[in-house]
Amino acid sequence: MIPRAKLSNAAVIDVENVSAGKNTAKELVENTRKAFRSQRTLSYSFRREQLRNLLRFFDNEAEAICEALYKDLKKPKAESMAGEICMVRREVAGALSNLKSWMEPEEVKKTVANFFDDLYVYNDPYGVVLVIGAWNYPVQVCMIPVVGAIAAGNCVIIKPSEVASATAQTLATLLPKYLDPEFYPVFLGGIEETADLLKNRFDYIFYTGSTEVGKIIHQAASKYLTPITLELGGKSPVYIDNTANLKIAAKRILWGKVQNSGQICVGPDYILCTKEVQKELIPHMEKALEEFFDGNIKTNEDYGRIVSQKHFNRLANMLKNQKAAIGGKSDESDLFVEPTVLIDVKPEDHVMQEEVFGPIISIINVKDENEAIEFINDREKPLALYIFTNSSKVKKMFLERTSSGGVLINDTVMHLIADGLPFGGVGHSGMGSYHGKKTFDTFVHKKSVLSKSFNLIAEKIESLKYPPYTKFKSGSLALVMRYNRSLPTKYVPHLCAFVLGIAATVGCYYLKRYVKICYASTQIEQIPFENLLRRSQ
Repeated sequence: MIPRAKLSNAAVIDVENVSAGKNTAKELVENTRKAFRSQRTLSYSFRREQLRNLLRFFDNEAEAICEALYKDLKKPKAESMAGEICMVRREVAGALSNLKSWMEPEEVKKTVANFFDDLYVYNDPYGVVLVIGAWNYPVQVCMIPVVGAIAAGNCVIIKPSEVASATAQTLATLLPKYLDPEFYPVFLGGIEETADLLKNRFDYIFYTGSTEVGKIIHQAASKYLTPITLELGGKSPVYIDNTANLKIAAKRILWGKVQNSGQICVGPDYILCTKEVQKELIPHMEKALEEFFDGNIKTNEDYGRIVSQKHFNRLANMLKNQKAAIGGKSDESDLFVEPTVLIDVKPEDHVMQEEVFGPIISIINVKDENEAIEFINDREKPLALYIFTNSSKVKKMFLERTSSGGVLINDTVMHLIADGLPFGGVGHSGMGSYHGKKTFDTFVHKKSVLSKSFNLIAEKIESLKYPPYTKFKSGSLALVMRYNRSLPTKYVPHLCAFVLGIAATVGCYYLKRYVKICYASTQIEQIPFENLLRRSQ
């Protein structure tokens, strides 16, 4: 469970002792719904204006955001800029560049029965959206969904994680200066306040966090049949075989593990490999950590800290009775846990029973890729699966025989920033996905529209559906329904050209006949006139 933080300086909405000038959760939702019904969020100009303001927020307040992230997690400024601010800023810039085309109705291929009709999908905003962020990346995972929700034309109640309290307060204080708070209010609160908020009806809920809390969100949403996206986590495995470049693999695995001190939902959780690969891999991992942190991790400014005492204790318990090949040290007073590689780990050990969510990675020995696949499939579906191999056969085996939110081959974590790849989990690691256009699509209802005209030819075809059902009508309807398939786009121009060609040919034929008839009539009329001329001579 996500622990409730002490928010002594935060503007928490206290439903027990609400003071004048503050809204209860219920009033906040009602006011936001009234704002949506004003229909101001539906226009292109309003959405563009709010997205531009969001860009200004990240440009103007980057320093304040970095300071808040350092207070919460001692997150290095480089990680705060790259993994938080720039990630969101890129999503905003992408939404602005594509907003007009995203808002346009999507054309649908016509079928034989709908040849004369217009078919399209209308992108209809859901209405009032609730976005609940997580504490590990308290800006990125909270604000990227907000970008998509704004672009889609919704109102959004923004709920930052109370665990990253400094960042939550920064968002609550600064965001209303840029985003219109009537349409995009920030809600601060802990477990009780969030529970009260979830009693209200929303049109969509987007949650990022633990699987346990995700189940609670899912249950709350089910009361009103509210659609949801759950971005959860899980134990993301790594498989390495002897065809991989182990020196490079060691660097890429550890980079994914030490980011944000391992507090990342797609961080590599454990390694599956043979004993021979393990023996060669560990020296490379030791060298990689020395290169990353100059041999002194604790005093290095590029390495952060664990978010809270509770999470430090959880990680410390995982290290008990385990054999560390690398690291293993910790300092409770500083919430410091050293990057640690555990060996001789058994599947039943405590460290293998839940997502680590810290700078600890275990190595479990397997005979080959088949045993590794079996090991993965015996557990809940992970958010990410990492495969280090040069074998096309092994890559194909893992892709076909395992299920995970995403797969990254010969690297870790980097699929998060790959344009065009939706990010999300499956099973216990989540439902739904986002990033890029997919974030926009998440927050719109795809409304199907069929528009018919009063075309007389089309109505002649339509008359087949009207009673009385003669033998001819029934046979024709059956034929149409049997072959009512989408017309292949590449053949439509040829079909049109063919039809126009036939029409032109028929037209020319009848035009030629008409000219001949007219000419013959003229000749007949001229005969008497010529005869008259001859007679007059």
